[in-house]
Amino acid sequence: MQQIVFKGKIVTGNGEGRTFVNLWWVKKQIKERLHFTAYPGTLNLLLNHESDKIKKFLKKSQFIRISPVEGFCEGIAYPAHINSIKCAIIIPEIENYPKNLIEIVAPINLRDSLNAKDGDELSVSFFV
Repeated sequence: MQQIVFKGKIVTGNGEGRTFVNLWWVKKQIKERLHFTAYPGTLNLLLNHESDKIKKFLKKSQFIRISPVEGFCEGIAYPAHINSIKCAIIIPEIENYPKNLIEIVAPINLRDSLNAKDGDELSVSFFV
């Protein structure tokens, strides 16, 4: 396995990640498949010019499918780490989702735990 580390800038999202993570069936699947209870929200990272390269690496790595109930979109989760914090990269499978944006779900509030704010750069690692 190869460890991939990439950086992104923290940006404020529109709140849809929080809504998604708080759905009962999403919480249940994250707990069962990623083995942690998700903090009710996501951390949004804006990727740099290498966004396509990172997404290609993600497509080659192991993923966990978050299967929706009727009326919702599917999501793909990739186990990852920020420092020593276990987390997951979440990519919603919706049309027109920005190619240079990823969402991170973790068992803790990452902004508070890392003392991070919009514009701060954050490193994320995952394995291919």
